[in-house]
Amino acid sequence: GAHTELELEDRKLRIEDAKNATFAAINEGLVPGGGATYVHLLDLIPSIKNSMEDLDEQIGADIVAKALIEPAKSIATNAGVDGDIVVEKTRTFDWRTGYNAMTGTYEDLLNAGVADPSRVARCALQSAVSIAGVVLTTQAIMVEKYLGSNKNAIMNGEVRGSASYS
Repeated sequence: GAHTELELEDRKLRIEDAKNATFAAINEGLVPGGGATYVHLLDLIPSIKNSMEDLDEQIGADIVAKALIEPAKSIATNAGVDGDIVVEKTRTFDWRTGYNAMTGTYEDLLNAGVADPSRVARCALQSAVSIAGVVLTTQAIMVEKYLGSNKNAIMNGEVRGSASYS
């Protein structure tokens, strides 16, 4: 049960997400969570980059390398720890070891139960590579950034055009 329709819908979505993650883990296995898998993949970027002849592809590899460290940095920062230090220290360990934000220790994350379904990690990495390719192809990214203070007027359609966004 839930007290509101919104709470009920949120619970349904969480259950569906957990079910999908479970099936993904059954099908493709688990990798260390907490962003550690991506940090350890970072060590492969130089050899991949050296095999590329195209300068744009090498730039794409650099973009992916920067993206790989962000999950671990964000998790560490949210835990009140310096993300850059966590990333550098994680790189010194074997592939199963990373920072456990719940305990504040570096440990074998799979044994500690800190894991991600391999499919989820793979798809996230593929998406990052795809986005890097789009950035290189278009050589630009456009985003909307809300600048106005009259949110209700904008939501009601009273303010139109690009004056409120950049």
